[in-house]
Amino acid sequence: LKDQFDNLDKHTQWGIDFLEKYAKFVKERIEIEQNYAKQLRNLVKKYCPKRSPKDEEPRFTSCIAFFNILNELNDYAGQREVVAEEMGHRVYGELMRYSHDLKTERKMHLQEGRKAQQYLDMCWKQMDNSKKKFERECREAEKAQQSYERLDNDTNATKADVEKAKQQLNLRTHMADENKNEYAAQLQNFNGEQHKHYYIVIPQIYKQLQEMDERRTIKLSECYKGFADSERKVIPIISKCLEGMILAAKSVDEHRDSQLVIDCFKSGFEPPGDFPFEDYSQNIYRTISDGTISTPKQEGMRIDSKTTVGKAKGKLWLFGKKPKPQSPPLTPTSLYTSSTPNGSQYPIFSIEPVHYCMSDIKTGKPRIPSFRSLKRGYFSLQGPALEDFSHLPPEQRRKKLQQRIDELNRELQKETDQKDALIKMKDVYEKNPQMGDPGSLQPKLTETMSNMDRLRMEIHKNEAWLSEVEGKVAARSDRRHSSDINHLVTQGRESPEGSYTDDANQEVRGPPQQHAHPNEFDDEFEDDDPLPAIGHCKAIYPFDGHNEGTLAMKEGEILYIIEEDKGDGWTRARRHNGEEGYVPTSYIDVTLEKNSKGA
Repeated sequence: LKDQFDNLDKHTQWGIDFLEKYAKFVKERIEIEQNYAKQLRNLVKKYCPKRSPKDEEPRFTSCIAFFNILNELNDYAGQREVVAEEMGHRVYGELMRYSHDLKTERKMHLQEGRKAQQYLDMCWKQMDNSKKKFERECREAEKAQQSYERLDNDTNATKADVEKAKQQLNLRTHMADENKNEYAAQLQNFNGEQHKHYYIVIPQIYKQLQEMDERRTIKLSECYKGFADSERKVIPIISKCLEGMILAAKSVDEHRDSQLVIDCFKSGFEPPGDFPFEDYSQNIYRTISDGTISTPKQEGMRIDSKTTVGKAKGKLWLFGKKPKPQSPPLTPTSLYTSSTPNGSQYPIFSIEPVHYCMSDIKTGKPRIPSFRSLKRGYFSLQGPALEDFSHLPPEQRRKKLQQRIDELNRELQKETDQKDALIKMKDVYEKNPQMGDPGSLQPKLTETMSNMDRLRMEIHKNEAWLSEVEGKVAARSDRRHSSDINHLVTQGRESPEGSYTDDANQEVRGPPQQHAHPNEFDDEFEDDDPLPAIGHCKAIYPFDGHNEGTLAMKEGEILYIIEEDKGDGWTRARRHNGEEGYVPTSYIDVTLEKNSKGA
């Protein structure tokens, strides 16, 4: 390779070009990874749900599993970004730095080789010049010798010409000898430099170029390995992401999803009752019975269809709705009361369209006897329809109210803890005035107590609504159970007059039996007499009473107590003018009277 300097120049240049080509490949791979990760994140963002209210969060296991898969996919995209970052830092960046250093080193070595070649060429030129000069002087000396010999042999030549030719020969011979010595010296110098060039300088330069090219090859090998290691490092985390996706798929529970659908859409409404048999042959049987000798007429047992319709309609209605007696009839059909062989009475519901029953539920205002105090005191606290969830079915309304009560209780607990902390801090300030002013905590303490009163009132109001809903559901359950029992009892044969029996000879015709007076429940609910006073109180602090259902009072004002504190922090009071409402128990001084009943 001593004479292959140009070929080595081309080879080292090809090595640097190949290095840069691989660096360009790594750069494009990094761009692919970055774009892939970006597209994955955009995909996750597109299908990931936006922040929604708490009650609208996904609850189905299939939806939760899908969102978990999206989270795992987002983590997977993050790992692709890690791969791109690792490749950029460990491979691409290192390649670009090494390529710059490699170009600098190659340039330096090639310059050294060119300088050595130029020096050798210069030595050769000097040797060649001395050689040519020596050759020229030798030819001149030969010419001078020939001239001297010709003149010396010429008899006509003068002695002076011969001496002059002899001197010229001696001069040329001397100059030839000097040029010979110089040529010999230059030749010896060139041979030494040429030996040094081909055996010392050039091999050393070629060795440096070889080492440089080998380092380039090693660097490529390291970059190949780093390229693979960047991918291999994230494989465990990617495997965990894939395992998370598999676990999310296994977490799908179809039975749980079905139960959630049931709980979500369970309304609590009663299904419509059975359609009764309408006997249009009553007049025929009545005519036959009147004309038969063996069957005496029983005037007291005759059924007046109009009377039956009116009385029955005032008693039993589907879904527990009972209109007032003076309301006009709502359906054209009758509601009969029949008897079983053992003498028990049971109702037969009249035919009513389902949509009429549903509208009856939406517009009706059922009253429950066990909530007489709620009607008088708590129903006045009810807000708009959306606040008490009255627009929802009973079961869904109960769930919503229970959730709100739980949230209010948590807020009340926080306010209570804050109040206790403020009281303790106030005590510390009172004992150690240098730590702070106790009066500075009074506004915050007052605000906390006001928040507690507001939360207690909200809890009280929502508990009243919840009790109302639970009472309705319980009443419907009892009616459904009673209806099921009656349905099992009335599996016998129906008589022409509406009674059911297994024996045709035991058919009894008579007016329907009424178990309760039409106004029995109305009297229970519509008793609006004022409650008696059980004591009196004096306002210690003023109370604005902005909230609905509360009673405003001034400091020192005297009020009647008509209902004690039930443990919720509120006492029901009444002014002299009859205005009633709730006041905070902690704001009044209560005096109960032992013999105050009926006062």
